[in-house]
Amino acid sequence: MNEEFIQLRDFINENVELAIDLEKTITCIPALAPENNGDGEYEKCLALEKWLTSNGIKNLEHFDAPDERVSAKKRPNLVATIPGAKDDYNVWVCAHLDVVPTGEISSWKTDPWKATEIDGKIYGRGVEDNQQGLCSGVLAALSFVKQHIIPEHTIKLLFMADEEVGSKYGMNFLLKEHKELFGKEDRILIPDGGDSKGETIEIAEKNIAWFKFHTTGKQCHGSRPDQGRNAFLAASDLALRIHDMENVFNKKDDLFEPNYSTFQPTMKTKNVDGVNIIPGDDIFCADCRILPCYTLDEVREELQKRISEVETKYDVKIEVSELQAEQSVATDVNAPVVKELKKALKEVHNIDARCIGIGGGTVAAGLRNLGYNAVVWSTMDELAHQPNEYAIVKNIALDAMTIAYMCIL
Repeated sequence: MNEEFIQLRDFINENVELAIDLEKTITCIPALAPENNGDGEYEKCLALEKWLTSNGIKNLEHFDAPDERVSAKKRPNLVATIPGAKDDYNVWVCAHLDVVPTGEISSWKTDPWKATEIDGKIYGRGVEDNQQGLCSGVLAALSFVKQHIIPEHTIKLLFMADEEVGSKYGMNFLLKEHKELFGKEDRILIPDGGDSKGETIEIAEKNIAWFKFHTTGKQCHGSRPDQGRNAFLAASDLALRIHDMENVFNKKDDLFEPNYSTFQPTMKTKNVDGVNIIPGDDIFCADCRILPCYTLDEVREELQKRISEVETKYDVKIEVSELQAEQSVATDVNAPVVKELKKALKEVHNIDARCIGIGGGTVAAGLRNLGYNAVVWSTMDELAHQPNEYAIVKNIALDAMTIAYMCIL
């Protein structure tokens, strides 16, 4: 381990209070999307900019997405640059600014909108998802900036909008309107998922499809089903047929857990107000996570066949809509970003990391589909979206060291 890295590591260890201060600065500003009855991330981004500038990170650029629904009329995407000695590639740390609602406030032991440090943990909404990764990236960058050390490769910190509800105004906007930001040789790290030891590197995601099914039959009295067409009964049959698609798309891939495709009926809306009323209208949804060896078009074709069978059997009409559909390729296990992250984890923490796939969706999918190698990695207890969410202070520092090491390779 060279002397330059030891200097960076020691700075991170001795200045982790900077990360704690940043957590406290931005947690108190709720950054909720309009879909979650919020006003977006702009005020939080302004506070972050002020904090970064006051701490010496001054090369900042905005790539904001217009959005008339919020008071700022735009959603912030901020890039901080720390120039490196070489221009061959950039090392990206991409974190999102938005958070999810608190949920039932009585379930919280602390104020969710105030970062509270207790026994080495910081509690509050967003402190882990995704401010832990955000702070690790910033702390790694500060270890260079504060000590006037030039990284081997340029560091790019991206602070995105809108990840929690689809990334239309965040990463997807950037990939559509500002493709020039990323290079095919760039090392792109997304610290928005991981495990408590930091030993899993996510390189692939299942394809995601969320469907809504609106079944229309004919309402009638509970005593005269012969006079109606039971939409709920037809929808229930369809729900079972959707779940049975796991037996059609039945290949296994041990990169993922579970190692098979899942087709799960989930949310159901209210239909009728009385027990003795046979519903003529019914709506339910399904969440499908499909191994990447299958295409969404294959799933759509099989799904439509089953819908048609139910329509014929019950004499109903079923309208299907896609609430979300995302398909992505995997990052190669031998991609430079994977190999270098593994090297950093081994050299810095003596961790033998392994590659995995996940069922959830991240902004890595859009990057991978355009040919950019991206990995999702962090050291965290995975408290995202839960009450009493916390980030472990030590993990912020450990991950900052790993990132710093990648920047001097």
